[in-house]
Amino acid sequence: MPQLNPLDWAPQLIWLLITFGMLYLLMVYVALPRIGGVIEARTAHIAKDLAAADKLRRQTEEAIAAYEQALAEAKQKAHTIIEEGRTKLKQETAKERAKLDSELAKRGAEAEARINDAKISAMRDVNAVAADVAADIVRKLIAVAPAKAEIAKAVEAARKE
Repeated sequence: MPQLNPLDWAPQLIWLLITFGMLYLLMVYVALPRIGGVIEARTAHIAKDLAAADKLRRQTEEAIAAYEQALAEAKQKAHTIIEEGRTKLKQETAKERAKLDSELAKRGAEAEARINDAKISAMRDVNAVAADVAADIVRKLIAVAPAKAEIAKAVEAARKE
């Protein structure tokens, strides 16, 4: 085999150095810069993606904060509306209650007046009946018809006792 012949080693070493030198130069000036460019491009792309992700994360956090703020405001507004409605309802209820109390008091006063009128009328009728009965009793007992004024006076006096 010629590669194992010691006389052929010197030219083989020269060609080995030339080949490895050219390979080295090819790697240094062509292959490695391309690989470095690809690595830098990937690094830049990853950094860009990370920056975009960070930006989206901040936007999401801001959107969540805005949503929570809007939700809190909506809850507060709903609570205010409910309280206003409750207050208004209480006021309307109080007005209606006062109106009904007034109406009931008025009706009660009217009923009391009617009762008093009926009582007075009944008492007049009772007085008239009592006077007639008393006059009949006196007429039957003493056979004399008393005067109506005297009988009315006696019935009134008896009623006051």
